[in-house]
This record gives sequence, structure tokens and C-alpha cells, in this order.
Amino acid sequence: MDLTALLTAEFMTAALVFARIGALVMFMPGFGETFIPVRHRLAMALVLSLALRPAVAPAPLVLDDFPALVASFAIEITIGLWIGITARILLTALQFAGYQVGLIAGLSNAFAPEMGSFQGSTLISTGLMLAGVALIFAMDLHHVIIGAMALSYDVFPRGQLMSQDLSHQILRAVGQSFYMGMSIAAPFYVMGLLLNLGLGLANRMMPNLPVFFVAAPVLIFSGLLVLVVSAPMMLRQFTEGFSDWLGLLVF
Repeated sequence: MDLTALLTAEFMTAALVFARIGALVMFMPGFGETFIPVRHRLAMALVLSLALRPAVAPAPLVLDDFPALVASFAIEITIGLWIGITARILLTALQFAGYQVGLIAGLSNAFAPEMGSFQGSTLISTGLMLAGVALIFAMDLHHVIIGAMALSYDVFPRGQLMSQDLSHQILRAVGQSFYMGMSIAAPFYVMGLLLNLGLGLANRMMPNLPVFFVAAPVLIFSGLLVLVVSAPMMLRQFTEGFSDWLGLLVF
């Protein structure tokens, strides 16, 4: 037995596992946040790849066919990116809801730091994203994520790319994220409609009323009040949707 060939095959097999797990960790909510240094994310992906290697890739690779080996790496990276990006799309439901809440309640700020990207955001959006990521760890969903990494090889076997199914699932994730964000922000749409209608009627009855100066504090106070009351249900709806999606990979 050629020991060098065996060690090379084992190393390339572990590298193939790292290709999927590393691409997944770069975008997975909780593990792939932008405030976590890239080196730490790579170290986490390497540790997870070594831990999952015996369970997900029992057979070493055959190194005789170089084009097939390159294609296998490309497929594994694509699948890892798909899983991570799909999970990130679901997390953007909180970001979208935060945008809507900030705009309706008058708490939007183009210079507020955004968690998860480098663009401007609203304070409410950043707060909801932080709460969503915190709940992932508080509710032990990160264990489910690691289990989904291992069992993703049952859903997407190594070296097999189902491009049509991946694109279809991406579209479903976008639709589910938009629906979830609209559902989360629904109480604030009702609040904004009622307050603006009432302020408009007050302005018609009292033309000298400085509506702008009256409306701003009323909207901010009402928005914060509704946020305090509805935040638990908003976050619960997100965690239920996210855990249901993870269940598709786990079970």
C-alpha cells in the first residue's frame, strides 16, 4: 500500500468536507456574522470539518481524475454557499421588518451600523438582528445548525448538484422571508395608518396645528410602545420559521 497516496487521498477528502462546511459557515446566521473576524470563522469551519469528517465522508477520494476532483470541489462549495445564503435570506426577514418599523415610527437613520452587511440601517433593524442571533444560541439552534451540516450530505450527496432544486428553494426562501418580514411588521402598519389618519383629521379641523412637530413624538412613542408589546411574538415567529427550515435538512 502506498502510504503517500493514502494520506493524500485522506487529506483531499477532508479538504472536500471543508469546502462545503467552510462556505456554509461564512454565511450561516450566528456563525458567519460580519463582526466575527474572518480568521475565527475559518478556524471554526476547520474544527467542524475535522469533527464531521468521519461521519460525512467515509470513503477517500480517487485522485486519478483531476477534472472530476475540481468539479467535486466546485459542487461542494456551491452547496455550502447555497445552505448558508438561504439561511441568511431567512434572517433578513428581521432586517426587512426593522426597516419598516424604523420608517413608520420615525426611528430610521442612514448612519446606523448594520449587523450582517456594510450598508446603512435603522436602529430597530440592528436591534432585531442582534436579538435574532442571540436567540439562535439561547434556544440551542446552533446545535441544530451543526446537525444540519452533517445531515446535509443525506439531502445533497457528495458530488451531486441539483441546480434546478437549489434555484427553486432559493426563490421559496426569498418569498418566505418577505412574507415573514411583512407579518412581523404588520402591527406597525396598522399603527401608522391609524395615527396618520387621526393626525390628518386633526389637521383638517385645526389648520394652525403644527402637525409635524406633534406627529414626530407621537409616532416615536407609539412605535416604541408597540415594539415592546410585540417584540416577543416577532422574534418567536422568526425562530419558528428558521427552525422549521433547519428541520428540512435535519429530518
